[in-house]
Amino acid sequence: MRLTIVRTIRLGVVGLAVVPCVVCNAQTRGAKVKYPHMAAVDQYLMANRVEEIALARTAAPESISREAEVLVLGRHGYETAVKGTNGFGCLVERAWDAGFESAEFWNPKIRSPVCFNPAAVRSLLPLVLERARLALDGLTIAQIMDSTTAATTRKANPVLQPGAICYMMSKEAYLTDGGSHNLSHLMFYTPQVDAAALGADAHGSPVIMGQRSIPGTPSPVTEYYVAVPMWSDGTPVTAH
Repeated sequence: MRLTIVRTIRLGVVGLAVVPCVVCNAQTRGAKVKYPHMAAVDQYLMANRVEEIALARTAAPESISREAEVLVLGRHGYETAVKGTNGFGCLVERAWDAGFESAEFWNPKIRSPVCFNPAAVRSLLPLVLERARLALDGLTIAQIMDSTTAATTRKANPVLQPGAICYMMSKEAYLTDGGSHNLSHLMFYTPQVDAAALGADAHGSPVIMGQRSIPGTPSPVTEYYVAVPMWSDGTPVTAH
């Protein structure tokens, strides 16, 4: 993504964001990279378009996702599969929405349902779509970084919209090979703010935040997670 983000990475499990979203499995310095290169494009695609639409909708409660626009991944990027009416946008992110240092940046198994609210659709979703396009065009991580830097220099990035959030409440998500694939949570985006001002990482607080920057807009953005006790289908997390 192109935003400079203070990301959450201490989740006990790993978070995705993109991107927005996206997977934040930080690579250990000196460790062997399990996915050093992009796999064949077919490995990132879902063979059944209907199943991808259904998976994307699991990111948020049905009361939100049923009227959302749904995008699916094609060979050259995301395509609109279902037109929405409520301003929300749902899709299944892939591993390249991770930070550039992620050991799983090219992991073809990652499937991360996410649903953006209208403010995030305007300001964050375009970054997810552009990252997918660059990856599917065959660019290396270094080339994607260069493109990101160039876009920042041109001030081509969307401006963060007030109230931008995304839902990641799918019990069917696969976020990392590390094991704990699922965490039901919301992600909030604000101009840069100190973690203490949000009560983040305090004992017993559901707000979780870590420190990691991604090249992006001149004005940094804070991304923080709030864990929720239920999946998008209403079942309690402890039951999964």
